[in-house]
Amino acid sequence: MTRSFPESFLFGAATAAYQIEGAAFEDGRTASVWDAFARVPGAVIGGENGDVACDHYHRYRDDVALMERLGLQTYRFSTSWSRVRPDGGAVNPAGVDFYKRLVDELLDADILPWLTLYHWDMPQALQENGGWTNRDVVDRFLEYAGTMHDALGDRVTVWTTLNEPWCSSFLSYTGGEHAPGHMSIAEGLLAAHHQLLAHGETIRELRSRDASLNLGITLNHTVADPADPQNPADVDAARRVDGQFNRWFLDPVYRGEYPADIVEDIRAVDADAVAQFESAIHDGDLETISQPLDTQGVNYYHGDLLAGTAQAPVADVPATERKGRSPYPSSAGIHAVERGLARTAQNWEIQPEGLTRLLHRLSDDYTAERGVTLYVTENGAAFDDVVAADGQVHDAGRTDFLRAHLDAVLDAADAGVDVRGFFYWSLMDNFEWAWGYDKRFGIVRVDYDTQQRTVKDSGHEYARIIAARSL
Repeated sequence: MTRSFPESFLFGAATAAYQIEGAAFEDGRTASVWDAFARVPGAVIGGENGDVACDHYHRYRDDVALMERLGLQTYRFSTSWSRVRPDGGAVNPAGVDFYKRLVDELLDADILPWLTLYHWDMPQALQENGGWTNRDVVDRFLEYAGTMHDALGDRVTVWTTLNEPWCSSFLSYTGGEHAPGHMSIAEGLLAAHHQLLAHGETIRELRSRDASLNLGITLNHTVADPADPQNPADVDAARRVDGQFNRWFLDPVYRGEYPADIVEDIRAVDADAVAQFESAIHDGDLETISQPLDTQGVNYYHGDLLAGTAQAPVADVPATERKGRSPYPSSAGIHAVERGLARTAQNWEIQPEGLTRLLHRLSDDYTAERGVTLYVTENGAAFDDVVAADGQVHDAGRTDFLRAHLDAVLDAADAGVDVRGFFYWSLMDNFEWAWGYDKRFGIVRVDYDTQQRTVKDSGHEYARIIAARSL
Protein backbone atom coordinates (compact mmCIF):
# COMPACT_ATOMS: atom_id res chain seq x y z
CA MET A 1 0.00 0.00 0.00
CA THR A 2 1.26 3.48 -0.88
CA ARG A 3 0.66 6.26 1.64
CA SER A 4 1.06 9.85 0.50
CA PHE A 5 2.15 12.87 2.50
CA PRO A 6 0.32 16.21 2.22
CA GLU A 7 1.89 18.68 -0.19
CA SER A 8 2.59 21.06 2.70
CA PHE A 9 4.43 18.42 4.76
CA LEU A 10 8.11 19.33 5.31
CA PHE A 11 10.90 16.76 5.20
CA GLY A 12 14.15 17.69 6.92
CA ALA A 13 17.07 16.57 9.02
CA ALA A 14 18.55 17.97 12.20
CA THR A 15 21.94 18.63 13.78
CA ALA A 16 23.37 20.67 16.66
CA ALA A 17 26.30 23.07 16.68
CA TYR A 18 28.55 21.39 19.23
CA GLN A 19 27.96 17.97 17.74
CA ILE A 20 29.10 18.78 14.20
CA GLU A 21 30.87 22.14 13.86
CA GLY A 22 34.28 21.55 15.36
CA ALA A 23 36.52 24.64 15.16
CA ALA A 24 36.02 24.76 18.91
CA PHE A 25 38.54 27.52 19.56
CA GLU A 26 38.75 29.22 16.17
CA ASP A 27 37.69 32.70 15.08
CA GLY A 28 36.96 33.92 18.58
CA ARG A 29 34.91 31.03 19.91
CA THR A 30 35.57 30.20 23.55
CA ALA A 31 34.73 27.21 25.72
CA SER A 32 31.17 26.03 26.24
CA VAL A 33 30.00 23.82 29.11
CA TRP A 34 30.48 20.84 26.85
CA ASP A 35 34.09 21.74 26.05
CA ALA A 36 34.71 21.76 29.80
CA PHE A 37 32.62 18.70 30.66
CA ALA A 38 34.15 16.57 27.90
CA ARG A 39 37.51 17.04 29.61
CA VAL A 40 36.29 15.66 32.93
CA PRO A 41 37.79 12.17 33.32
CA GLY A 42 35.13 9.56 32.60
CA ALA A 43 32.46 12.01 31.46
CA VAL A 44 32.56 10.98 27.78
CA ILE A 45 33.34 7.59 26.28
CA GLY A 46 36.99 7.45 25.23
CA GLY A 47 37.64 10.95 26.59
CA GLU A 48 36.36 12.31 23.27
CA ASN A 49 35.23 15.88 22.61
CA GLY A 50 33.78 18.16 19.95
CA ASP A 51 36.98 20.01 19.06
CA VAL A 52 36.82 18.72 15.46
CA ALA A 53 33.63 16.66 15.32
CA CYS A 54 32.43 16.69 11.67
CA ASP A 55 34.41 19.82 10.81
CA HIS A 56 31.16 21.36 9.56
CA TYR A 57 32.50 24.84 10.29
CA HIS A 58 34.90 24.42 7.38
CA ARG A 59 32.83 22.02 5.26
CA TYR A 60 29.36 23.57 5.50
CA ARG A 61 29.12 24.30 1.77
CA ASP A 62 29.71 20.65 0.90
CA ASP A 63 27.27 19.59 3.60
CA VAL A 64 24.55 21.87 2.26
CA ALA A 65 25.17 20.52 -1.23
CA LEU A 66 24.70 17.02 0.23
CA MET A 67 21.38 18.10 1.80
CA GLU A 68 20.29 19.40 -1.57
CA ARG A 69 21.12 16.09 -3.25
CA LEU A 70 19.05 14.26 -0.63
CA GLY A 71 16.14 16.55 -1.42
CA LEU A 72 15.79 18.01 2.08
CA GLN A 73 13.25 20.81 2.20
CA THR A 74 14.37 22.15 5.57
CA TYR A 75 17.40 21.90 7.83
CA ARG A 76 17.20 22.24 11.59
CA PHE A 77 20.47 23.50 13.09
CA SER A 78 21.53 25.31 16.22
CA THR A 79 23.70 28.37 16.63
CA SER A 80 26.52 28.31 19.17
CA TRP A 81 26.16 30.83 21.99
CA SER A 82 29.89 30.37 22.65
CA ARG A 83 30.70 31.28 19.06
CA VAL A 84 28.35 34.26 18.79
CA ARG A 85 28.86 35.83 22.22
CA PRO A 86 31.98 34.15 23.64
CA ASP A 87 31.98 33.90 27.43
CA GLY A 88 28.49 35.37 27.32
CA GLY A 89 29.96 38.78 26.57
CA ALA A 90 30.36 40.99 23.53
CA VAL A 91 29.29 39.96 20.03
CA ASN A 92 31.89 38.07 18.01
CA PRO A 93 31.47 39.19 14.37
CA ALA A 94 33.36 36.19 12.98
CA GLY A 95 30.99 33.81 14.73
CA VAL A 96 27.92 35.66 13.50
CA ASP A 97 29.32 35.71 9.97
CA PHE A 98 29.57 31.92 9.92
CA TYR A 99 25.83 31.60 10.43
CA LYS A 100 25.14 34.28 7.84
CA ARG A 101 27.13 32.26 5.31
CA LEU A 102 25.40 29.03 6.32
CA VAL A 103 21.92 30.55 5.99
CA ASP A 104 22.79 32.07 2.61
CA GLU A 105 24.01 28.69 1.41
CA LEU A 106 20.78 27.03 2.56
CA LEU A 107 18.59 29.62 0.89
CA ASP A 108 20.56 29.32 -2.35
CA ALA A 109 19.81 25.58 -2.24
CA ASP A 110 16.10 26.28 -1.58
CA ILE A 111 16.32 24.70 1.89
CA LEU A 112 14.35 26.37 4.68
CA PRO A 113 16.62 27.31 7.64
CA TRP A 114 15.08 26.11 10.94
CA LEU A 115 17.12 27.80 13.67
CA THR A 116 17.44 26.61 17.27
CA LEU A 117 19.00 29.12 19.64
CA TYR A 118 19.99 26.73 22.42
CA HIS A 119 21.15 23.15 22.03
CA TRP A 120 23.08 22.90 25.30
CA ASP A 121 26.27 24.87 24.56
CA MET A 122 26.16 27.61 27.22
CA PRO A 123 29.43 29.55 27.51
CA GLN A 124 31.52 27.99 30.28
CA ALA A 125 32.18 31.45 31.74
CA LEU A 126 28.47 31.78 32.49
CA GLN A 127 28.36 28.31 34.01
CA GLU A 128 31.13 29.34 36.37
CA ASN A 129 28.74 32.02 37.60
CA GLY A 130 25.99 29.47 38.25
CA GLY A 131 24.81 28.75 34.71
CA TRP A 132 21.09 28.12 34.45
CA THR A 133 20.73 28.21 38.24
CA ASN A 134 21.49 31.96 38.17
CA ARG A 135 18.55 34.11 37.08
CA ASP A 136 20.94 36.60 35.50
CA VAL A 137 21.57 34.15 32.66
CA VAL A 138 18.06 34.87 31.35
CA ASP A 139 19.17 38.39 30.40
CA ARG A 140 22.37 37.06 28.82
CA PHE A 141 20.33 34.61 26.73
CA LEU A 142 18.01 37.39 25.60
CA GLU A 143 21.03 39.41 24.47
CA TYR A 144 22.30 36.43 22.49
CA ALA A 145 18.89 35.80 20.90
CA GLY A 146 18.69 39.46 19.92
CA THR A 147 22.12 39.26 18.31
CA MET A 148 21.04 36.32 16.18
CA HIS A 149 17.83 38.05 15.11
CA ASP A 150 19.75 41.24 14.27
CA ALA A 151 21.94 39.15 11.98
CA LEU A 152 19.42 36.73 10.46
CA GLY A 153 15.95 38.09 11.05
CA ASP A 154 15.60 39.16 7.43
CA ARG A 155 16.28 35.62 6.17
CA VAL A 156 15.28 33.16 8.91
CA THR A 157 11.55 32.87 9.53
CA VAL A 158 11.43 29.87 11.92
CA TRP A 159 12.94 30.34 15.39
CA THR A 160 13.12 27.76 18.16
CA THR A 161 14.20 28.93 21.61
CA LEU A 162 15.31 25.76 23.40
CA ASN A 163 16.00 22.18 22.49
CA GLU A 164 15.00 19.59 25.09
CA PRO A 165 15.18 21.61 28.31
CA TRP A 166 14.59 18.38 30.27
CA CYS A 167 18.07 17.28 29.19
CA SER A 168 19.78 20.59 29.93
CA SER A 169 18.15 20.86 33.35
CA PHE A 170 17.30 17.55 35.02
CA LEU A 171 19.72 15.32 33.09
CA SER A 172 22.49 17.91 33.46
CA TYR A 173 22.03 19.50 36.89
CA THR A 174 20.28 16.64 38.73
CA GLY A 175 21.31 13.41 36.97
CA GLY A 176 24.91 14.42 36.26
CA GLU A 177 25.03 12.69 32.86
CA HIS A 178 25.27 15.87 30.76
CA ALA A 179 27.18 19.10 31.23
CA PRO A 180 27.81 20.55 33.76
CA GLY A 181 27.47 17.15 35.42
CA HIS A 182 25.92 18.24 38.72
CA MET A 183 23.75 16.06 40.92
CA SER A 184 21.41 18.41 42.76
CA ILE A 185 17.62 18.35 42.84
CA ALA A 186 17.50 22.06 43.64
CA GLU A 187 19.79 22.96 40.73
CA GLY A 188 17.73 20.93 38.29
CA LEU A 189 14.54 22.70 39.33
CA LEU A 190 16.15 26.14 39.11
CA ALA A 191 17.74 25.36 35.74
CA ALA A 192 14.42 24.21 34.31
CA HIS A 193 12.62 27.34 35.50
CA HIS A 194 15.24 29.76 34.23
CA GLN A 195 15.41 28.03 30.85
CA LEU A 196 11.65 28.29 30.48
CA LEU A 197 11.79 31.93 31.57
CA ALA A 198 14.48 32.60 28.93
CA HIS A 199 12.22 30.89 26.40
CA GLY A 200 9.27 33.09 27.27
CA GLU A 201 11.28 36.31 27.30
CA THR A 202 12.74 35.45 23.90
CA ILE A 203 9.35 34.62 22.38
CA ARG A 204 8.01 37.95 23.64
CA GLU A 205 11.00 39.88 22.29
CA LEU A 206 11.06 38.25 18.86
CA ARG A 207 7.29 38.61 18.52
CA SER A 208 7.60 42.34 19.25
CA ARG A 209 10.25 42.66 16.55
CA ASP A 210 8.40 40.75 13.82
CA ALA A 211 4.89 39.38 14.25
CA SER A 212 5.26 37.26 11.11
CA LEU A 213 7.92 34.96 12.57
CA ASN A 214 7.15 31.30 13.28
CA LEU A 215 8.16 30.93 16.94
CA GLY A 216 8.31 27.83 19.09
CA ILE A 217 10.11 25.48 21.44
CA THR A 218 11.29 21.89 21.05
CA LEU A 219 10.56 19.46 23.87
CA ASN A 220 11.55 15.83 24.18
CA HIS A 221 8.88 13.41 25.28
CA THR A 222 8.29 9.89 26.44
CA VAL A 223 5.10 7.85 26.45
CA ALA A 224 4.86 6.51 29.99
CA ASP A 225 2.78 3.32 30.24
CA PRO A 226 2.08 1.38 33.46
CA ALA A 227 3.19 -2.24 33.30
CA ASP A 228 -0.17 -3.22 34.78
CA PRO A 229 -2.90 -0.59 34.33
CA GLN A 230 -4.80 -2.24 37.21
CA ASN A 231 -1.86 -1.94 39.64
CA PRO A 232 -1.92 1.41 41.49
CA ALA A 233 1.85 1.34 42.06
CA ASP A 234 2.52 0.90 38.33
CA VAL A 235 0.03 3.64 37.44
CA ASP A 236 1.69 5.98 39.93
CA ALA A 237 5.15 5.25 38.53
CA ALA A 238 3.91 6.13 35.04
CA ARG A 239 2.24 9.29 36.37
CA ARG A 240 5.47 10.49 37.97
CA VAL A 241 7.59 9.85 34.88
CA ASP A 242 5.04 11.59 32.68
CA GLY A 243 4.89 14.46 35.14
CA GLN A 244 8.64 14.92 35.52
CA PHE A 245 9.49 14.38 31.85
CA ASN A 246 6.50 15.74 29.91
CA ARG A 247 4.18 17.84 32.05
CA TRP A 248 6.95 19.71 33.90
CA PHE A 249 7.55 21.61 30.66
CA LEU A 250 4.22 21.36 28.87
CA ASP A 251 2.13 22.73 31.72
CA PRO A 252 4.02 25.99 32.27
CA VAL A 253 4.44 26.59 28.52
CA TYR A 254 0.77 26.06 27.71
CA ARG A 255 -1.09 26.57 31.01
CA GLY A 256 1.14 28.92 32.98
CA GLU A 257 1.55 26.53 35.89
CA TYR A 258 3.80 23.74 37.09
CA PRO A 259 2.06 20.37 37.73
CA ALA A 260 0.98 20.57 41.35
CA ASP A 261 1.07 16.81 41.92
CA ILE A 262 4.69 16.62 40.83
CA VAL A 263 5.69 19.62 42.95
CA GLU A 264 4.32 17.76 45.98
CA ASP A 265 6.04 14.52 44.96
CA ILE A 266 9.38 16.33 44.86
CA ARG A 267 8.65 18.22 48.09
CA ALA A 268 8.29 14.87 49.83
CA VAL A 269 11.81 13.99 48.68
CA ASP A 270 13.57 17.35 49.15
CA ALA A 271 11.50 20.11 50.72
CA ASP A 272 14.41 22.55 50.71
CA ALA A 273 14.90 22.13 46.96
CA VAL A 274 11.25 22.89 46.33
CA ALA A 275 11.42 25.91 48.64
CA GLN A 276 14.35 27.27 46.59
CA PHE A 277 12.45 26.61 43.38
CA GLU A 278 9.28 28.30 44.61
CA SER A 279 11.19 31.34 45.81
CA ALA A 280 12.78 31.62 42.35
CA ILE A 281 9.36 32.03 40.68
CA HIS A 282 8.77 35.78 40.61
CA ASP A 283 5.49 37.52 39.94
CA GLY A 284 4.80 37.41 36.22
CA ASP A 285 7.24 34.57 35.46
CA LEU A 286 4.59 32.03 34.52
CA GLU A 287 2.76 34.56 32.37
CA THR A 288 6.03 35.17 30.54
CA ILE A 289 6.71 31.47 30.13
CA SER A 290 3.27 30.84 28.63
CA GLN A 291 3.62 33.24 25.69
CA PRO A 292 1.53 32.08 22.70
CA LEU A 293 3.44 29.86 20.27
CA ASP A 294 3.13 29.01 16.60
CA THR A 295 4.99 25.70 16.62
CA GLN A 296 6.08 22.96 18.98
CA GLY A 297 8.92 20.68 18.04
CA VAL A 298 8.42 17.09 19.21
CA ASN A 299 11.49 14.95 19.86
CA TYR A 300 10.66 11.28 20.29
CA TYR A 301 12.93 8.26 20.45
CA HIS A 302 11.06 5.73 22.59
CA GLY A 303 8.53 5.29 25.37
CA ASP A 304 8.78 3.65 28.78
CA LEU A 305 6.98 0.72 30.41
CA LEU A 306 7.00 1.42 34.14
CA ALA A 307 6.33 -0.49 37.32
CA GLY A 308 6.22 0.40 40.99
CA THR A 309 8.37 -2.60 41.88
CA ALA A 310 11.39 -4.12 40.14
CA GLN A 311 10.41 -6.83 37.67
CA ALA A 312 12.15 -8.01 34.50
CA PRO A 313 14.25 -4.86 34.60
CA VAL A 314 15.66 -3.31 31.46
CA ALA A 315 19.40 -3.84 31.24
CA ASP A 316 21.19 -0.61 32.08
CA VAL A 317 23.59 0.48 29.35
CA PRO A 318 25.23 3.63 30.74
CA ALA A 319 27.09 5.93 28.40
CA THR A 320 30.16 6.02 30.65
CA GLU A 321 31.44 4.62 33.91
CA ARG A 322 30.96 7.99 35.62
CA LYS A 323 28.45 7.58 38.42
CA GLY A 324 25.39 9.80 38.38
CA ARG A 325 21.96 9.67 39.98
CA SER A 326 18.45 9.51 38.63
CA PRO A 327 17.50 12.64 36.68
CA TYR A 328 14.03 12.31 38.21
CA PRO A 329 13.90 14.22 41.51
CA SER A 330 11.18 11.82 42.69
CA SER A 331 12.61 8.49 41.56
CA ALA A 332 11.91 5.97 44.32
CA GLY A 333 9.58 3.22 43.19
CA ILE A 334 10.02 3.89 39.46
CA HIS A 335 11.29 0.89 37.50
CA ALA A 336 11.56 0.54 33.72
CA VAL A 337 10.61 -3.00 32.73
CA GLU A 338 11.10 -5.16 29.68
CA ARG A 339 8.30 -5.65 27.16
CA GLY A 340 10.06 -7.55 24.38
CA LEU A 341 10.45 -4.83 21.77
CA ALA A 342 13.42 -4.67 19.42
CA ARG A 343 16.14 -2.27 20.57
CA THR A 344 18.74 0.05 19.11
CA ALA A 345 22.49 0.04 19.80
CA GLN A 346 21.81 2.28 22.83
CA ASN A 347 19.32 -0.27 24.13
CA TRP A 348 16.42 2.09 23.40
CA GLU A 349 13.14 0.41 22.52
CA ILE A 350 11.81 0.75 18.99
CA GLN A 351 8.20 1.82 19.51
CA PRO A 352 6.71 3.66 16.49
CA GLU A 353 3.12 3.47 17.73
CA GLY A 354 4.21 5.48 20.76
CA LEU A 355 4.87 8.42 18.44
CA THR A 356 1.32 8.25 17.11
CA ARG A 357 -0.09 8.23 20.63
CA LEU A 358 2.21 11.05 21.70
CA LEU A 359 1.14 13.31 18.84
CA HIS A 360 -2.52 12.64 19.67
CA ARG A 361 -1.94 13.40 23.35
CA LEU A 362 -0.10 16.66 22.67
CA SER A 363 -2.78 17.77 20.24
CA ASP A 364 -5.70 16.80 22.47
CA ASP A 365 -4.30 18.15 25.73
CA TYR A 366 -2.23 21.16 24.69
CA THR A 367 -1.78 22.34 21.13
CA ALA A 368 -4.97 22.01 19.07
CA GLU A 369 -7.09 24.42 21.09
CA ARG A 370 -4.27 26.98 21.00
CA GLY A 371 -3.64 26.71 17.27
CA VAL A 372 -0.10 25.39 17.71
CA THR A 373 1.30 23.24 14.90
CA LEU A 374 3.36 20.12 15.68
CA TYR A 375 6.55 19.09 13.90
CA VAL A 376 8.57 15.97 14.72
CA THR A 377 11.91 17.72 15.09
CA GLU A 378 13.97 14.69 16.15
CA ASN A 379 13.47 10.99 15.61
CA GLY A 380 16.21 8.52 14.85
CA ALA A 381 18.25 5.56 15.99
CA ALA A 382 21.81 4.47 16.60
CA PHE A 383 22.87 1.16 15.10
CA ASP A 384 26.28 -0.49 14.84
CA ASP A 385 26.88 0.43 11.21
CA VAL A 386 29.41 -1.51 9.17
CA VAL A 387 31.04 -0.32 5.96
CA ALA A 388 30.52 -3.15 3.47
CA ALA A 389 33.01 -4.40 0.92
CA ASP A 390 31.38 -2.15 -1.67
CA GLY A 391 32.15 0.90 0.49
CA GLN A 392 28.50 1.46 1.35
CA VAL A 393 26.54 1.24 4.60
CA HIS A 394 23.59 -1.14 4.29
CA ASP A 395 21.77 -0.08 7.46
CA ALA A 396 18.55 -2.05 7.16
CA GLY A 397 17.66 -1.47 10.80
CA ARG A 398 17.75 2.31 10.48
CA THR A 399 15.91 2.20 7.16
CA ASP A 400 13.11 0.18 8.76
CA PHE A 401 13.10 2.51 11.77
CA LEU A 402 12.72 5.57 9.52
CA ARG A 403 9.88 4.09 7.50
CA ALA A 404 8.02 2.84 10.58
CA HIS A 405 8.13 6.21 12.31
CA LEU A 406 7.09 8.13 9.20
CA ASP A 407 4.18 5.69 8.98
CA ALA A 408 3.35 6.50 12.60
CA VAL A 409 3.34 10.23 11.82
CA LEU A 410 0.95 9.62 8.92
CA ASP A 411 -1.33 7.65 11.25
CA ALA A 412 -1.62 10.73 13.47
CA ALA A 413 -2.01 13.15 10.56
CA ASP A 414 -4.67 11.02 8.91
CA ALA A 415 -6.60 11.05 12.21
CA GLY A 416 -6.63 14.85 12.24
CA VAL A 417 -3.55 15.79 14.27
CA ASP A 418 -1.98 18.99 12.92
CA VAL A 419 1.54 17.63 12.36
CA ARG A 420 3.28 19.16 9.38
CA GLY A 421 6.84 17.95 9.22
CA PHE A 422 9.52 15.42 10.14
CA PHE A 423 13.24 15.93 10.80
CA TYR A 424 15.40 12.84 10.97
CA TRP A 425 18.08 12.84 13.68
CA SER A 426 20.64 13.12 12.48
CA LEU A 427 21.80 14.27 9.09
CA MET A 428 25.22 12.79 9.79
CA ASP A 429 27.06 10.78 12.42
CA ASN A 430 28.40 13.15 15.06
CA PHE A 431 29.56 13.70 18.64
CA GLU A 432 26.76 12.05 20.60
CA TRP A 433 27.28 13.81 23.95
CA ALA A 434 28.34 11.41 26.73
CA TRP A 435 28.48 8.60 24.15
CA GLY A 436 31.18 10.48 22.24
CA TYR A 437 31.65 9.02 18.76
CA ASP A 438 30.66 5.52 19.91
CA LYS A 439 27.08 5.76 18.62
CA ARG A 440 26.09 6.66 15.06
CA PHE A 441 22.67 8.15 14.29
CA GLY A 442 23.27 9.61 10.84
CA ILE A 443 21.72 8.81 7.50
CA VAL A 444 25.14 9.94 6.29
CA ARG A 445 28.25 8.19 7.59
CA VAL A 446 31.21 10.30 8.66
CA ASP A 447 34.69 8.82 8.63
CA TYR A 448 36.16 10.85 11.48
CA ASP A 449 39.73 10.28 10.28
CA THR A 450 39.17 11.57 6.74
CA GLN A 451 35.87 13.48 7.18
CA GLN A 452 34.52 11.62 4.15
CA ARG A 453 30.72 11.58 3.96
CA THR A 454 28.91 8.49 2.66
CA VAL A 455 25.14 8.38 2.25
CA LYS A 456 23.83 5.23 3.94
CA ASP A 457 21.01 3.10 2.56
CA SER A 458 18.70 4.88 5.00
CA GLY A 459 19.69 8.20 3.45
CA HIS A 460 18.97 6.92 -0.05
CA GLU A 461 15.59 5.64 1.14
CA TYR A 462 14.79 8.97 2.79
CA ALA A 463 15.65 10.75 -0.45
CA ARG A 464 13.34 8.40 -2.34
CA ILE A 465 10.48 9.04 0.13
CA ILE A 466 10.98 12.80 -0.16
CA ALA A 467 11.01 12.70 -3.97
CA ALA A 468 7.89 10.51 -4.11
CA ARG A 469 6.23 12.20 -1.11
CA SER A 470 4.98 8.78 -0.16
CA LEU A 471 5.75 5.59 1.71
